[in-house]
Amino acid sequence: MKRCPWVNDKPLMIKYHDEEWGKPQFNDEILFEYLILDAFQAGLSWNTIINKRSNFEKAFHNFNAQIISNYKEKDISRLMNDAGIIRNKQKILASITNAQQFLKIQKEFGSFNRYIWQFVNNKPIKNSLKTIKDYQAKSAISDKMSLDLKSRGFKFVGSTICYAFMQAAGLVNDHTVDCFRYNQV
Repeated sequence: MKRCPWVNDKPLMIKYHDEEWGKPQFNDEILFEYLILDAFQAGLSWNTIINKRSNFEKAFHNFNAQIISNYKEKDISRLMNDAGIIRNKQKILASITNAQQFLKIQKEFGSFNRYIWQFVNNKPIKNSLKTIKDYQAKSAISDKMSLDLKSRGFKFVGSTICYAFMQAAGLVNDHTVDCFRYNQV
């Protein structure tokens, strides 16, 4: 079975690629989880994040934006002492801010899904990548998304992070054309 060239031989990475990555996602809770995880990935490998994902899920109350938006100093302290996650205070604080802004977007648009999918006209962009060299780190759309999210107060949402989010959530299909998932998503 042919997979994208970035997939390693680790079971969690294979499962993530085969079942999630690039599949169009419309569930607000899952979109929020991807937003949080992609922010924590900044400067790190996705392999690091995927290996700590279940720890993040426990530490961040199953990525419940309502709960995270109300985190206080004791929660920040708890997270900073949790060796199972990435203990970066700026990223932890950004998660709280992003939860608050996420809830505002839900209120304004009816759902985060409605807001985020407008950037691709509510239809996944299907690229035709052949090799690892064809991958891009960002796009004009991720630039636009980043600027809009930042204008709304989000943190750790640079264009590269937004593009990774777009790939994960299926706003863009960046499976290589020979990958078995290319035509499935």
